[in-house]
Amino acid sequence: MDSNILLNMIKGLFVGASMLIPGVSGGSMAMILGIYDKLISSVSSFFKHKKQSAIILGTFVLGAGIGILLFAKPLLYLTDTFTFPMMYLFMGAVVGSIPMIYKKAEVKKISLSVIVYTLIGMLIIFMISFIPEELFSVNLELGVIDSLLLVIAGIVAAVALVLPGISVSYMLLVLGMYEETMKAIDQFYLPYLIPLGIGVLLGIMLTTRILEKAMNTYTEPTYLIILGFVIASVIEVFPGIPSGFSIIISIITFLMGYFIIRRLSMFDD
Repeated sequence: MDSNILLNMIKGLFVGASMLIPGVSGGSMAMILGIYDKLISSVSSFFKHKKQSAIILGTFVLGAGIGILLFAKPLLYLTDTFTFPMMYLFMGAVVGSIPMIYKKAEVKKISLSVIVYTLIGMLIIFMISFIPEELFSVNLELGVIDSLLLVIAGIVAAVALVLPGISVSYMLLVLGMYEETMKAIDQFYLPYLIPLGIGVLLGIMLTTRILEKAMNTYTEPTYLIILGFVIASVIEVFPGIPSGFSIIISIITFLMGYFIIRRLSMFDD
């Protein structure tokens, strides 16, 4: 198997496993692992480079699917049982990604704009918490208006899926859709899932095209705003300061997360 294909699958596995962890963004994990740009480019230029894009997206999605099936439940269990060590592991991973994201911003010199763009990204994440709860609350007894709301909600969820620092599970909770969406998935209830899926696909196509153009045209501000997203996401999941022996364990897991991501970022191709 081609080493790049295998690496894509491995990175997809990590992203898939992380997506259902409360507060953890799949986009952030993809950015941390250095595959984010490649995914954005593959989606936005899919019809121009069908074969190459299909290979990249297909291997990544396959890895993500395996990650969700194999590791999501164990990780959720570990996060619930060993909250401090696991949260510090994730925070270490985010901190380990900061040099890589900053490098992608191609900052020529430290200036006020660097701070401002980063703060803008952080502010956007914090403002999400002010979205009215149950804005798109829809039950499984659907009407035409409900289906339209699901399409719109799918577009909003896609933005959370694509942008680093925004957790899809958290966004669904904010929109008042988490429980119903989980029920629909569990029951494979297509009248609910189809309009939601249509919205997600539309949102992904729209968001990735805009984001790729921004990355290429306004590289520094775009990546600095993304850096703000990522920094704010670790603040959002900060569980507090542990006590007793848990302090030592949490420091160890933080360092593990940091050095694992620093090591993985060296393989960014």
